[in-house]
Amino acid sequence: MKVVVAVAMVVACSHAQPAPEPAAANPQPASKAEAAPPPTAAAPTVTVPTGSIYFDFDSADLKPQAEEFLTRLGEFMAKHPELKLRIEGNCDERGSEEYNIALGQRRADAAKKYLVRIGARDGQITTVSYGEDRPRAKGHDEESWRQNRRDDFIPDRATVQEKPVSENG
Repeated sequence: MKVVVAVAMVVACSHAQPAPEPAAANPQPASKAEAAPPPTAAAPTVTVPTGSIYFDFDSADLKPQAEEFLTRLGEFMAKHPELKLRIEGNCDERGSEEYNIALGQRRADAAKKYLVRIGARDGQITTVSYGEDRPRAKGHDEESWRQNRRDDFIPDRATVQEKPVSENG
């Protein structure tokens, strides 16, 4: 039995790790390959324009205020091709459900067509019509209906990285 215990102690001790050497008073700097890269400053971000445009009753024609907004948004999208946008067409409660779905789609498509003409890429934009299903205002009066005849612009992110200005303009 003494032999077995002695053998076990010798085997156990043979697997022990050596004690770590004390740290040198003046440690050598890590080689350049091992050094951590310097932190890079994150590119500044800019807020993506969002909002809504409004339509007259039974119309998908863009108003001048809508064109101003769409021009700014289209130019922004042309500079940021990674940005994706969903245009949601909406209607007031008057009209049949089928008619309002079609009208909401015409409204969303009109805005998309304008954005593409300004410089946004077709693949950046999707459209959907909610017809009268997503009212902003719940009333049954002209002011409520005015608020519900709209397109909403929903980007896939709130900010994008600002593009550096090139020397060539």
